[in-house]
Amino acid sequence: MLMLVIKYAVTALVIVLVSEVAKRSDKVGALIASLPLVTIMVMIWMHVEQQGNPKIANHAYYTFWYVLPTLPMFLVMPWLLAKGTNFWLALVICVAVTVVSFVVTALLAKRFGVNLMP
Repeated sequence: MLMLVIKYAVTALVIVLVSEVAKRSDKVGALIASLPLVTIMVMIWMHVEQQGNPKIANHAYYTFWYVLPTLPMFLVMPWLLAKGTNFWLALVICVAVTVVSFVVTALLAKRFGVNLMP
């Protein structure tokens, strides 16, 4: 139970830290947010909980493939906001773009023997 509380506290701390830094500096906030902090924390938690190297390696491998379809969102969101699109509408559009990108990525990856569908 203590480990679960520690996980929550550390994760919340990272999110608050990034959002506070981003208030002061767009670039530094974005730099910190772009780091694979969550993935690193998850791999550390997995290691501490003795999940084994194959499980950790699979996590890193699939994280790579799941990050790819999220990338277009980081171009679409600023473009939509610059065009004057309402934030919430832009966010919904970005979610839709990400879902479509995921499906396309999953279909393409499957041709190369990588099964991304859960």
